Amino acid sequence: MKAVQVQEKGGDFVVVDIDKPSPKENEVLIKIEACGICHSDAIVKEGIFPIEYPRVPGHEVVGVIEEVGNRVNKWKKGQRVGVGWHGGHCFDCQPCREGDFINCENAKISGISYDGGYAEYMTAPHEAVAAIPEELSSADAAPLLCAGITVFNALRNSGIRAGDTVAVQGIGGLGHLAVQYAAKMGMRTVAISTSDDKKDLAKQLGAHHFINTGNTDAAKELQKLGGADLILATAPNSKAISSVIDGLAKNGKILMVAATGEPVEVSPMQLLMGRKSAAGWASGTAMDSEDTLNFSALTGTTPMIEEYALDDVKEAYDKMINNKARFRVVLKP
Repeated sequence: MKAVQVQEKGGDFVVVDIDKPSPKENEVLIKIEACGICHSDAIVKEGIFPIEYPRVPGHEVVGVIEEVGNRVNKWKKGQRVGVGWHGGHCFDCQPCREGDFINCENAKISGISYDGGYAEYMTAPHEAVAAIPEELSSADAAPLLCAGITVFNALRNSGIRAGDTVAVQGIGGLGHLAVQYAAKMGMRTVAISTSDDKKDLAKQLGAHHFINTGNTDAAKELQKLGGADLILATAPNSKAISSVIDGLAKNGKILMVAATGEPVEVSPMQLLMGRKSAAGWASGTAMDSEDTLNFSALTGTTPMIEEYALDDVKEAYDKMINNKARFRVVLKP
């Protein structure tokens, strides 16, 4: 099969011909139809985590099951399925025994712990697999398995209720989906961006209000609206995240899903006054992916994507990593 490998830490993408994998007894073999390129794929490219090279990246994978292991009962040949960030769990550690699979102490990450979706085929543990609704194309479904689930799962677990004010900081790969989900969940939705370039788009996606941080103070503008019950921080800029915290309403929460290593600045006084809170949220399990996909199909929520062939992976990745894509990049073998 054709695949894209990173062969060493900091190495370039290399298109190679390698043997098609065979599923183990608890795995499925997937013929890939689409795989999203995510900012977190830099983990493989740059060797940010300990990784066994060569490695095929990719954790936003959609395809059709071609073969199942002899201990797999849930999945059948011919089913269209997806594999997201959460690539499997051990079932035996304390978090798993409590049903908290996303915090498994031995969790696998697809495209990092094992070869992912920058290829024509991949194998994945049966517990990492999610069913894809017929209403979604493979290319549209792929980014929902990381960008989509991250913001959808964060929103629905944040404690907000219909009618609450939700501000989405950053209108990019995560944010353009978060605006859609928040609006369709019944929230008063505020889009926050650094210029007016995305104002019309934000309104088209469902935002009721738009704040341009280039010419206004976002926190003050949010307070004019009564404060945000939830601020979902989707753009990986710690300074920008810090700047909106004072826009929270009493009992408000800032929930961070943007993966940045720089510290966010917030004083205890900012949180004490008004009983506010700050938290983070990881993506979710395969069942969370299915919930995300089904809600997306029900409400017509889809990502804005650009499609590339495997051979064009370098161009596609560069566009993503340099924030030039609008808004998710998808490889199609």
